Amino acid sequence: MSAVQPGVHVLSCPTRWSDVDENGHINNARLVGYVQEGIHDLFRHHETAVRESLFSSGFIIARHEIDYLEQLHHRPEPLSVRLTVERIGRSSAQVEVNVCRDRLTFMRARTVVVARDRESGRSRALSPAERIFLSAFMPDAARAQAVLAATTVTAVTTVTAVTTVTAPAAVGAATAATTAAVAASAPAQRVPAGAAAGALVPPRRPRRRCHASAR
Repeated sequence: MSAVQPGVHVLSCPTRWSDVDENGHINNARLVGYVQEGIHDLFRHHETAVRESLFSSGFIIARHEIDYLEQLHHRPEPLSVRLTVERIGRSSAQVEVNVCRDRLTFMRARTVVVARDRESGRSRALSPAERIFLSAFMPDAARAQAVLAATTVTAVTTVTAVTTVTAPAAVGAATAATTAAVAASAPAQRVPAGAAAGALVPPRRPRRRCHASAR
Protein backbone atom coordinates (compact mmCIF):
# COMPACT_ATOMS: atom_id res chain seq x y z
CA MET A 1 0.00 0.00 0.00
CA SER A 2 1.47 3.37 -1.02
CA ALA A 3 0.94 6.73 0.65
CA VAL A 4 0.70 10.11 -1.09
CA GLN A 5 3.27 12.66 0.10
CA PRO A 6 4.64 15.66 -1.83
CA GLY A 7 7.97 14.93 -3.50
CA VAL A 8 8.26 11.36 -2.21
CA HIS A 9 6.68 7.97 -2.91
CA VAL A 10 6.05 5.85 0.19
CA LEU A 11 5.21 2.14 0.20
CA SER A 12 3.98 0.52 3.41
CA CYS A 13 5.64 -2.88 3.49
CA PRO A 14 5.19 -5.46 6.32
CA THR A 15 7.97 -7.77 7.45
CA ARG A 16 7.44 -11.50 7.75
CA TRP A 17 8.69 -14.12 10.16
CA SER A 18 10.20 -15.97 7.21
CA ASP A 19 12.41 -12.92 6.53
CA VAL A 20 14.33 -13.47 9.77
CA ASP A 21 17.75 -15.18 9.58
CA GLU A 22 19.72 -17.15 12.20
CA ASN A 23 20.99 -13.90 13.77
CA GLY A 24 17.44 -12.93 14.69
CA HIS A 25 17.10 -9.96 12.35
CA ILE A 26 15.73 -9.42 8.85
CA ASN A 27 18.12 -10.90 6.31
CA ASN A 28 20.08 -8.40 4.20
CA ALA A 29 18.97 -10.04 0.97
CA ARG A 30 15.34 -9.61 2.02
CA LEU A 31 15.96 -5.89 2.58
CA VAL A 32 16.97 -5.62 -1.07
CA GLY A 33 13.60 -7.17 -1.86
CA TYR A 34 11.85 -4.31 -0.04
CA VAL A 35 13.78 -1.84 -2.20
CA GLN A 36 12.72 -3.57 -5.40
CA GLU A 37 9.10 -3.74 -4.25
CA GLY A 38 9.19 0.03 -3.71
CA ILE A 39 10.68 0.60 -7.18
CA HIS A 40 8.04 -1.62 -8.81
CA ASP A 41 5.24 0.13 -6.92
CA LEU A 42 6.41 3.56 -8.13
CA PHE A 43 7.07 2.69 -11.79
CA ARG A 44 4.21 0.26 -12.39
CA HIS A 45 1.48 0.77 -9.77
CA HIS A 46 1.47 4.52 -9.20
CA GLU A 47 -1.85 6.05 -10.22
CA THR A 48 -0.28 8.43 -12.75
CA ALA A 49 1.94 5.72 -14.26
CA VAL A 50 -1.08 3.46 -14.73
CA ARG A 51 -3.36 6.18 -16.09
CA GLU A 52 -0.83 7.49 -18.64
CA SER A 53 0.59 4.02 -19.51
CA LEU A 54 4.11 5.02 -18.50
CA PHE A 55 6.87 2.40 -18.59
CA SER A 56 4.48 0.05 -20.37
CA SER A 57 7.44 -2.08 -21.53
CA GLY A 58 8.80 -2.35 -18.01
CA PHE A 59 12.20 -1.37 -16.70
CA ILE A 60 15.59 -2.85 -15.81
CA ILE A 61 17.46 -2.54 -12.51
CA ALA A 62 20.98 -1.61 -13.57
CA ARG A 63 22.60 -0.94 -10.19
CA HIS A 64 22.09 -1.15 -6.42
CA GLU A 65 24.33 0.78 -4.01
CA ILE A 66 23.36 -0.16 -0.44
CA ASP A 67 24.24 1.00 3.07
CA TYR A 68 22.96 -1.15 5.95
CA LEU A 69 22.56 1.30 8.84
CA GLU A 70 20.71 -0.58 11.60
CA GLN A 71 19.65 -4.14 12.40
CA LEU A 72 16.01 -4.63 11.51
CA HIS A 73 13.81 -7.02 13.48
CA HIS A 74 10.44 -8.52 12.66
CA ARG A 75 7.54 -6.58 14.21
CA PRO A 76 3.83 -6.17 13.42
CA GLU A 77 4.30 -2.52 12.41
CA PRO A 78 5.02 -2.19 8.68
CA LEU A 79 8.08 -0.56 7.20
CA SER A 80 7.98 2.69 5.25
CA VAL A 81 9.87 2.33 1.99
CA ARG A 82 10.46 5.95 0.92
CA LEU A 83 11.55 6.73 -2.64
CA THR A 84 12.88 10.00 -4.08
CA VAL A 85 14.42 10.63 -7.50
CA GLU A 86 17.93 12.09 -7.38
CA ARG A 87 18.81 12.31 -11.06
CA ILE A 88 17.19 11.75 -14.46
CA GLY A 89 19.35 10.75 -17.42
CA ARG A 90 18.64 10.03 -21.07
CA SER A 91 17.22 6.57 -20.42
CA SER A 92 17.56 6.10 -16.66
CA ALA A 93 16.71 7.53 -13.27
CA GLN A 94 18.69 7.27 -10.05
CA VAL A 95 16.33 6.63 -7.15
CA GLU A 96 17.17 6.90 -3.46
CA VAL A 97 15.29 4.37 -1.32
CA ASN A 98 15.15 4.57 2.48
CA VAL A 99 13.71 1.70 4.50
CA CYS A 100 12.37 3.22 7.73
CA ARG A 101 10.33 2.51 10.87
CA ASP A 102 9.74 4.71 13.94
CA ARG A 103 11.94 7.50 12.54
CA LEU A 104 14.85 5.09 12.17
CA THR A 105 16.40 4.39 8.78
CA PHE A 106 17.59 0.80 8.60
CA MET A 107 18.85 0.79 5.05
CA ARG A 108 19.55 3.35 2.32
CA ALA A 109 19.91 2.35 -1.31
CA ARG A 110 20.66 4.18 -4.53
CA THR A 111 19.16 2.32 -7.44
CA VAL A 112 19.58 3.03 -11.16
CA VAL A 113 16.39 2.18 -13.06
CA VAL A 114 16.56 1.98 -16.87
CA ALA A 115 13.57 2.24 -19.20
CA ARG A 116 13.21 -0.90 -21.33
CA ASP A 117 12.37 -1.28 -25.01
CA ARG A 118 9.89 -4.12 -25.55
CA GLU A 119 11.20 -5.32 -28.93
CA SER A 120 14.95 -5.26 -28.30
CA GLY A 121 14.88 -5.79 -24.54
CA ARG A 122 17.48 -3.03 -24.24
CA SER A 123 17.37 0.48 -22.86
CA ARG A 124 15.41 3.26 -24.54
CA ALA A 125 15.13 7.02 -24.10
CA LEU A 126 12.68 8.26 -21.49
CA SER A 127 9.63 9.98 -22.95
CA PRO A 128 8.83 13.59 -21.95
CA ALA A 129 5.78 12.35 -20.00
CA GLU A 130 7.95 9.86 -18.07
CA ARG A 131 10.46 12.59 -17.27
CA ILE A 132 7.75 14.88 -15.93
CA PHE A 133 6.33 12.02 -13.85
CA LEU A 134 9.72 11.18 -12.30
CA SER A 135 10.53 14.84 -11.67
CA ALA A 136 7.56 15.03 -9.28
CA PHE A 137 9.63 12.97 -6.80
CA MET A 138 12.69 15.23 -6.94
CA PRO A 139 13.66 18.14 -4.64
CA ASP A 140 12.17 21.48 -5.70
CA ALA A 141 15.25 22.92 -7.46
CA ALA A 142 16.06 19.71 -9.32
CA ARG A 143 12.37 19.26 -10.19
CA ALA A 144 12.21 22.62 -11.98
CA GLN A 145 15.30 21.78 -14.05
CA ALA A 146 13.95 18.34 -14.94
CA VAL A 147 10.58 19.74 -16.08
CA LEU A 148 12.40 22.35 -18.19
CA ALA A 149 14.54 19.63 -19.78
CA ALA A 150 11.46 17.52 -20.58
CA THR A 151 9.74 20.55 -22.15
CA THR A 152 12.86 21.30 -24.20
CA VAL A 153 12.97 17.72 -25.50
CA THR A 154 9.35 18.03 -26.65
CA ALA A 155 10.02 21.36 -28.37
CA VAL A 156 13.14 20.07 -30.15
CA THR A 157 11.24 17.01 -31.37
CA THR A 158 8.49 19.24 -32.81
CA VAL A 159 10.95 21.57 -34.53
CA THR A 160 12.86 18.62 -36.00
CA ALA A 161 9.64 17.17 -37.45
CA VAL A 162 8.71 20.50 -39.06
CA THR A 163 12.22 20.92 -40.47
CA THR A 164 12.15 17.43 -41.93
CA VAL A 165 8.88 18.15 -43.77
CA THR A 166 10.04 21.48 -45.23
CA ALA A 167 13.61 20.43 -46.01
CA PRO A 168 13.11 19.24 -49.65
CA ALA A 169 11.65 22.60 -50.75
CA ALA A 170 14.37 24.50 -48.95
CA VAL A 171 17.09 22.33 -50.52
CA GLY A 172 15.58 22.87 -53.98
CA ALA A 173 15.52 26.64 -53.52
CA ALA A 174 19.09 26.64 -52.23
CA THR A 175 20.26 24.53 -55.18
CA ALA A 176 18.63 26.89 -57.71
CA ALA A 177 20.17 29.91 -55.99
CA THR A 178 23.62 28.28 -55.99
CA THR A 179 23.36 27.41 -59.69
CA ALA A 180 22.42 31.00 -60.56
CA ALA A 181 25.29 32.37 -58.50
CA VAL A 182 27.82 30.06 -60.17
CA ALA A 183 26.55 31.01 -63.63
CA ALA A 184 26.78 34.72 -62.81
CA SER A 185 30.32 34.43 -61.46
CA ALA A 186 31.67 32.38 -64.43
CA PRO A 187 33.96 34.33 -66.83
CA ALA A 188 32.23 35.44 -70.07
CA GLN A 189 33.39 33.72 -73.25
CA ARG A 190 34.35 36.02 -76.13
CA VAL A 191 32.39 35.44 -79.31
CA PRO A 192 34.08 36.36 -82.60
CA ALA A 193 32.44 39.12 -84.58
CA GLY A 194 30.02 37.89 -87.22
CA ALA A 195 29.26 34.63 -85.44
CA ALA A 196 25.58 33.79 -85.44
CA ALA A 197 23.78 33.80 -82.15
CA GLY A 198 23.73 30.31 -80.72
CA ALA A 199 26.41 29.06 -83.15
CA LEU A 200 29.10 26.82 -81.78
CA VAL A 201 32.38 28.62 -81.30
CA PRO A 202 35.48 26.45 -81.73
CA PRO A 203 37.91 26.70 -78.86
CA ARG A 204 40.93 28.89 -79.48
CA ARG A 205 44.19 27.08 -79.93
CA PRO A 206 46.89 28.22 -77.53
CA ARG A 207 49.67 30.25 -79.11
CA ARG A 208 53.03 28.61 -79.22
CA ARG A 209 55.90 30.37 -77.59
CA CYS A 210 59.49 30.02 -78.70
CA HIS A 211 62.11 29.12 -76.18
CA ALA A 212 65.80 29.76 -76.65
CA SER A 213 67.75 26.57 -76.98
CA ALA A 214 70.40 25.95 -74.41
CA ARG A 215 73.98 26.27 -75.68
